[in-house]
Amino acid sequence: MSWLPCQFSDEIIFQNELGHIETQLHQRASMLQFGEKGDVPVNPNAITFLVTGFKLDLWRYIEGVEPEQVDCELGRYRTEGSHVRWPVQGATEYNQWFICTLKHTKGLFILTGFLRLASDQPSSGMNWPAIADGEILATTAVMVMKTQTPSVKASLGAQKKLHCQFAVDHKGANMTVEWHKNHRGEKTRLFSYSTRTGQTQGSGVGLRSLAGGDASYNLPFTKMSSEGLYICSVSVIPLFATRYSHYSPVLSEAPSVSLNVGPVLSLQMDQDQKVVCNAESYYPLDVEIVWYVQDKATSGQRVGAPLPEKLKNVLLSSHKHNTDKTYSLSSFFYLTASLKDEGKQFTCSVSHQSLRMPIKKHFILSVQGVLSFFILFCMFLIVLLLAVLYFTLPILHQGKCGHPLKIKPLKGCVNMT
Repeated sequence: MSWLPCQFSDEIIFQNELGHIETQLHQRASMLQFGEKGDVPVNPNAITFLVTGFKLDLWRYIEGVEPEQVDCELGRYRTEGSHVRWPVQGATEYNQWFICTLKHTKGLFILTGFLRLASDQPSSGMNWPAIADGEILATTAVMVMKTQTPSVKASLGAQKKLHCQFAVDHKGANMTVEWHKNHRGEKTRLFSYSTRTGQTQGSGVGLRSLAGGDASYNLPFTKMSSEGLYICSVSVIPLFATRYSHYSPVLSEAPSVSLNVGPVLSLQMDQDQKVVCNAESYYPLDVEIVWYVQDKATSGQRVGAPLPEKLKNVLLSSHKHNTDKTYSLSSFFYLTASLKDEGKQFTCSVSHQSLRMPIKKHFILSVQGVLSFFILFCMFLIVLLLAVLYFTLPILHQGKCGHPLKIKPLKGCVNMT
């Protein structure tokens, strides 16, 4: 790919009947084409912005990307009446400026490039030189700015780098690099560096990296207060470029779920136990905690198994506000051990918008009195049977030995008559 179809927002500036200045946007088909002067336009019916030159290769910043993966917008760039001769060779002293914005359709990057069109005449905001359909504008890229983190999400405590890359077509430019944070209407300057004065304010950007065109901002530790719109700006008069990184930490911070009992809870008959399910360090506020109970034998069945029964009489604690601005909540109930609950599985299910599936924690109830009762019952039956045998066997044995109707005596019996 050496070209991109673009939408060119041309400006028509006029004075209305009341004498006020108005600007009307006119959307026109255009092409951003990379090559050399004299190249044939890809689309002869569209305005062609032919990007030439080798000092700053705009092409390499998007190389390998297919045209359908990039949204391209072009427009005129106002210098608000200020004229600064751009340090280039040649007799042409004046410039017409255009700005192009390239956005990856999947949000992988956003790039801003400034295109210079050499001119013999100064331009003013009220006198844009007209551009005809099919016209070829031989421009050069003089400044570029790119971010690969237009939208960032992070967990609490994570380290993050907000990417900001820039390049200028000449060395020794009087340049100012700044980072600002905007949150709920409050703007805070985080970092500032000027090549003209050599002064640095704030932190987060390495000066060595800055010398190579890397103005990325480092967040060493993500907190809830880190949320906001981070703005990277690079200015080389008369050009001013900004790129935004929407930083949304812990907007999907998942809860940590735990029980105050182990996988098997052993209780004596009629013993009481407070069972607590803790959901901790989640954000935002809304979380749902539900308790279920079912027979252990049916918990693993997928077909034909009865549905778990939702527990009643479950209580909730008040929401706890943690120091990192996350929340915690506990759900608990009081369990009284009984024979009917022996071997049952109790499940705490926690749902939150950060989770695809609920987090579930289980425990099995073991009632200790069940086994001892069974053993005692069996021992009683055994003793009873032994007692019956002890008293009945001699009687049966004596009756068989002395029966008068027997013709033959039993072996081992002695006839005393």
